[in-house]
Amino acid sequence: TVMDIQRLSDELEIQALLSRYARAVDTKDWELYRSVFTEDAHIDYSSAGAAVGTRDEVTEWLAAGFGAIPWSMHYITNVESTVDGDTATVRAMFYNPMQSPGMAPTSCCGGYYHHELVRTPDGWRSRNLREENVWFDNAPAGAEP
Repeated sequence: TVMDIQRLSDELEIQALLSRYARAVDTKDWELYRSVFTEDAHIDYSSAGAAVGTRDEVTEWLAAGFGAIPWSMHYITNVESTVDGDTATVRAMFYNPMQSPGMAPTSCCGGYYHHELVRTPDGWRSRNLREENVWFDNAPAGAEP
């Protein structure tokens, strides 16, 4: 039915948005990162000891701090979305190995991303992201949850 096709389309678009988020962070493409969110989005990485604030505040913090990380790979899986018209709530797992500055062994963390999405003329965008960091192995100083 038409409703099923819309549901599938929404699911695929939301998955693509989360993949774009991962690529933006891992390639340090901060304009792409901004494009995942609405202008007035609120982002909360406090559970990993990181920034909380508006889209632009957090983007600036990432651009300054994440640039020191030689590489990271965000795997985003187990995407569960509940779509209600032009809004959606999303819970997705993440697994993130990375090279921390000045540390030989790889650091890894994992947990959940909680997004509140809104459908815009440009497609789905996140207006609220809260990271729930569940574990962090070999965390750099200040990044323990």
